[in-house]
Formats: sequence, structure tokens, C-alpha cells
Amino acid sequence: MRRKQLTALLSAVMFLTPQLALADMSSLGKREYDSNCASCHGQSGKGDGPLSGYLEKKPTDLTQTMKNNNGVFPFSLMTKIIDGRQVIALHGTRDMPAWGHEYNDKAVQHYQDYFKSYDSESFVKARILALTEYVYTLQDE
Repeated sequence: MRRKQLTALLSAVMFLTPQLALADMSSLGKREYDSNCASCHGQSGKGDGPLSGYLEKKPTDLTQTMKNNNGVFPFSLMTKIIDGRQVIALHGTRDMPAWGHEYNDKAVQHYQDYFKSYDSESFVKARILALTEYVYTLQDE
């Protein structure tokens, strides 16, 4: 049921962000992961990326997210953690980049030549939701 709700939400955001609507959500999520996460979390999400040995704190094993949350994937919490623009007490100190800021900057760059007014927040949410959906696919059974 949760997956259907997320797919409906992603579709709604895609409607608001036509440039991303052409992209297949799973490939967009994988592209976001490969570009922004795999260097620390690893291709499989186990926290064994090529930069993981250089970090003070080992990156989270994303494949265990659902298992560590009593069998439920915490979509809302995961999107907030990825976004990073607000402090989440449960997440603790922030070692990971705040992708919400990064994506917002990319929205400004992307839209500056096309529109005088645009909704950068829809751009940010679409990318974060696609990435969250991809992280969901990494879960161990």
C-alpha cells in the first residue's frame, strides 16, 4: 500500500515538474543514487563505497533500513534525512550533505534560462522522492 501511495505522490510531483516527467522514476532515482550516494554508501547500499574509509563515521547500511525499523520502510523520515534542510533529532549529527540545498541550487541553474517564475521546491521534492524510492529497492528481503 505504501508503495502505491508513493507512486501516486511521485506522479503528482512529476505533473508539477514537467522536465522530470519524461524521466523514468526508477532510473532517475538510480541516477541520483549513483551520482550522490554510492561514493559513500556503495553501489549496493551497504555503506562500503570508495570514500567510506576516509570518513570519521561509517556510512549507514541502507539495505537494513526497513529491517531496523520493524519491517517498515520509513519513507517520510528518509526523505527528510536526504533533504537535510531541517534538523531531525532522531538522525543525530549531520555527516551527510543536505541534498535539499544542493537540489534547490540545481533548480535555480536549470530554470534560470527558461522561466522567470518557477517552483524549485517541486524540483527538489521530485528528486528526493525518486532517490527515496530507489533506496527502498535496495532493502534486503
